[in-house]
Amino acid sequence: MATINRSVVFFTVCLFLLCHGSIAQLFSQSTRQWQTPRRGSPRECRFDRLQALEPLRSVRSQAGTTEYYDVSNAMFQCTGVSVIRRVVEPKGLLQPHYTNTPTLVYIIQGRGITGPIFPGCPETYQQQFQQSGQAQVFEGQSQSHKFRDEHQKIHRFRQGDIIALPAGVAHWCYNDGEVPFVAIYVSDINNGANQLDPRQRDFLLAGNKRSQQTYRPEVEQRSQNIFSGFSVELLSEALGISTGVARQLQCQNDPRGEIVHAERGLALLQPYASLQEQQQQQVQQGEYYQPRPYQQQQYGAGRSNGLDENFCAMRVRQNIDNPNRADTYNPRAGRITHLNSQKFPILNIVQMSAVKVNLYQGALLSPFWNINAHSVVYITQGRARVQVVNNRGKTVFNGELRRGQLLIIPQHYVVLKKAQREGCAYIAFKTNPNSMVSHIAGKSSIFRALPNDVIASAYRVSREEARRLKHNRGNEFGAFTPSHTYRSYQDVAGVAASS
Repeated sequence: MATINRSVVFFTVCLFLLCHGSIAQLFSQSTRQWQTPRRGSPRECRFDRLQALEPLRSVRSQAGTTEYYDVSNAMFQCTGVSVIRRVVEPKGLLQPHYTNTPTLVYIIQGRGITGPIFPGCPETYQQQFQQSGQAQVFEGQSQSHKFRDEHQKIHRFRQGDIIALPAGVAHWCYNDGEVPFVAIYVSDINNGANQLDPRQRDFLLAGNKRSQQTYRPEVEQRSQNIFSGFSVELLSEALGISTGVARQLQCQNDPRGEIVHAERGLALLQPYASLQEQQQQQVQQGEYYQPRPYQQQQYGAGRSNGLDENFCAMRVRQNIDNPNRADTYNPRAGRITHLNSQKFPILNIVQMSAVKVNLYQGALLSPFWNINAHSVVYITQGRARVQVVNNRGKTVFNGELRRGQLLIIPQHYVVLKKAQREGCAYIAFKTNPNSMVSHIAGKSSIFRALPNDVIASAYRVSREEARRLKHNRGNEFGAFTPSHTYRSYQDVAGVAASS
């Protein structure tokens, strides 16, 4: 009997430890979203006055323009973000480069192709051709083909896509559409992945450009690509090329800038199945895709190399404008779409997230604050009235944001937005992969969570007004329909008595 009891006790202890470990793991996962590996700013920041921001200057390249925001502004310095906007013309190629910071890219308009290059991942896009008359022996096996081209996977993007670029990952973009594509780049300088310095640095693999680190035309500088710093002899030996080709890599006398024209287009390997799937998807959305005549559609056999890693197969783009993916929708107010690491796993590496908001005419957003992130708000359509309040109850921003303007909202500051006559749409970049907000009104809000008597005592209102304060917005969440101003119970009673 004692043996049985000891067995029962032992089993109970093991079960408890197992459950305790599982609960601890679940708790750790659930609380991880409250934390962030960002490095805090070492300076004391005072956000007593916020302002709507526009690009300070633009740098023209052969096939496009790069517009820079003033990174010396206190708002950028304190929140640790950097923002640029690029316009790439048709047949324009943004040359390969990488940065020291993780970046989210939002495609405002247009379409194109991009190719992030992940180190250690295989070149799975392969085009082979038969070699007649002879056989090539490779690793003891007879091969009757060679590679004409092989490269890593390329990704098509279109309006509304978010592209995630981890720090140090080289990438390029090409516009194969008929109109310029416009994209806004938001980088998180204070991210833990950046151990270099508190500013963004672009490392060019090709071309050169005027430096964005200065905003004074009289001290304009040029940034050359990374090959220009090596000697021609060492570079040619390391890459196994002639000294003439090595000099070409350095682009010493190339005035085209970072965005160049590909006059004859690009011949790129594109899988047939993916193209069909994209056509079907765009047909469903009313956007039929017609391949450009200058594109070379080639479909290689593509052998499996046995490498199957999530990192290499990870998606780098996700559309945030698709109405079917909205998280909240009010047919009289608008929709809100969140893109976090649970929907877009690469954001766990980038440590950022995004929210797309579409508001109809006169609609409002419930007042809220960001719990675990700063927010970079960029207006893509229409206009919005915006008010932001700090911890002292002072209004630090009270104005109208219009298309193309940007506003940085610090963590914990309370914000209220209302769309103007033409409605409003904006994209908000957050400095946390699972950003969280705390709403003040509506369903699942602070007022809903408070007892009636707490509200009545805190604001010196009646219990009836407290109940109305909690439930006046019904089950609306996030986006609110425009409505008349609610009168208090005492005002209604006073009007009835006087009449």
